Amino acid sequence: MNSIVAIILGIVEGLTEFIPVSSTGHMILTAKLLGYDDSTPEMKTFMIVIQLGAILAISWVYRERILRLLGLKKEVTPLFRNPAPSGRLDLVHVILGIAPALAVGYFFRDFIKSLFSPSTVLWALLAGGVFMIAAEWYSKNKAQVTAKDIDQLTHKQALWIGLYQCISVLWPGFSRSGSTIAGGMFSGASYKASADFSFLIAIPIMIAVSGYEMLDSYRYFTLDTLGYFAIGFIVSFIVAYIVVMAFLKSIQRIQLRHFAYYRFILAALFWTFIMR
Repeated sequence: MNSIVAIILGIVEGLTEFIPVSSTGHMILTAKLLGYDDSTPEMKTFMIVIQLGAILAISWVYRERILRLLGLKKEVTPLFRNPAPSGRLDLVHVILGIAPALAVGYFFRDFIKSLFSPSTVLWALLAGGVFMIAAEWYSKNKAQVTAKDIDQLTHKQALWIGLYQCISVLWPGFSRSGSTIAGGMFSGASYKASADFSFLIAIPIMIAVSGYEMLDSYRYFTLDTLGYFAIGFIVSFIVAYIVVMAFLKSIQRIQLRHFAYYRFILAALFWTFIMR
């Protein structure tokens, strides 16, 4: 690896980790195009490091809400000065949103790893795109939207979002954010509320997964790799922060179906450069 490759992969991770386009698919495709084997221990460790950079970025975006959930802050300044909603998100919502995925990931870890292949990711990109289009159509035409803001989510809706998240755990490439945002819309939450909750519950989910994987990978932190790891981490943090803030500001203009169409294009690239 060199600095340019570390920067490129950090940018790709930051761009794709939190929006519903499958960061897994992008990282596999990018590594392939750059001529790198993403299955080597060193590359897997690098992927964990840059994912931690993205986690730190989203944690900074939601720092006030996290402090309130932990009882360290009384009120939260709404992002982009939106009117404060009625209701209040609590730790029970977060637990219900992450518990199903953590349980599935823990008990089926080896099985999930056996499913990880380019063909699995290809079909997940397509299926996830269709799922997202269906969720947007359902939210606009059939659903009774009861939660326009994250603080109006019910515990039942949080649980449903957590259950939908399991799809992405069991199907690599489906996209964690795609399954949770679409799942929220299927359960009666608005696009904005679903996206906010998806980003928030990503923090404990990704910390748990990355922390667990790091237990097997810490020995690959050497003087030869530390510089590249640091570059990737910093780039991923900066890009992820910019992307999340931009997404939240433009959420009404960039609909879920637009990401679905992009996924179809990415699936075509997968077919061209990896499957053939």
